[in-house]
Amino acid sequence: MTSTDSAPHFTHPDRNLAMELVRATEAAAIRATPWIGRGDKNAADGAAVDAMRKFLGTVNFDGVIVIGEGEKDNAPMLFNGEHVGNGRGPAVDIAVDPIDGTSLTAAGRQNALSVIAVSDRGSMLDASSVFYMSKIVTGAEGRGVVDLSQSIGDNIRELAKAKGKPVGEIRVAVLDRPRHEELIEEIRAAGAGTRLLLDGDVAGGINAARYESRIDMCVGIGGSPEGITTACAIKALGGFMQGRLAPKDDAERAAGIAAGLDMDKIYDADDLVKGDNTFFVATGVTDGGLVEGVRRKGPIIRTESIVLRSKSGTARRVIADHLAEKWLEPDQL
Repeated sequence: MTSTDSAPHFTHPDRNLAMELVRATEAAAIRATPWIGRGDKNAADGAAVDAMRKFLGTVNFDGVIVIGEGEKDNAPMLFNGEHVGNGRGPAVDIAVDPIDGTSLTAAGRQNALSVIAVSDRGSMLDASSVFYMSKIVTGAEGRGVVDLSQSIGDNIRELAKAKGKPVGEIRVAVLDRPRHEELIEEIRAAGAGTRLLLDGDVAGGINAARYESRIDMCVGIGGSPEGITTACAIKALGGFMQGRLAPKDDAERAAGIAAGLDMDKIYDADDLVKGDNTFFVATGVTDGGLVEGVRRKGPIIRTESIVLRSKSGTARRVIADHLAEKWLEPDQL
């Protein structure tokens, strides 16, 4: 018997729930494609939500949506507290974003994704009372050298040293927002380059943790729900992540404290999502640096997805061809 024969994931394999979940993100991405570049982000989102809900209902788990879209006017949204799945199998927390980047989809821009993240029941931090979070994400090299309490310049220099590369080769992803103007100036003043994101900091965070990516770090203030979702992926990739809640006003700060959240705490990935059993699935809606978007090839629709699991430390890419006639309305064929 070789040494690999005793590896735990070789001797005790188990089912990868993410391989079932990818059907739901594929469905959401495909149903959203007729709305790419059409300027109607609500129509794109509605089509994706409807498709994702139908497929989640077939999955063998007892899921509760911890991070969804909130209840909206009786529309078919996947809302916080909703139960999904067939009720059998593991009890899990779920974060969903049928389209991370609805504005990107409506405009026909890159980096729109359909996303699902799953972890054991009770393991996801419920940060729904505070919408924004300051985040920093890197690969494993950032562990022990990068910290939200440090200046961005120090973080860049320390990460460059840990990665054994010049500061001038460090690339930092940041959401292109007015609130980040000073941060962007500080990154460039430190000698690093920026990669400005129009939307979708989930993909930015994941790319910062991927060893083959050109992005070294993702920083800035983005959505708290996206932060929890990103943490599920980072744990599977073995990367580094920290977040600190960023309430927009005193009322939101008070609401967060009332909900048991610590406004001053620097949360790490294990605080955001506890345990070692996280799943992350994303299917490209439009092309991006993480995955390619949905493509029409004659009678076929091709999707590309990334499937991550922390327990096994596995990252898979799933390319699937679907018969268009099974998915699209006659006037969309």
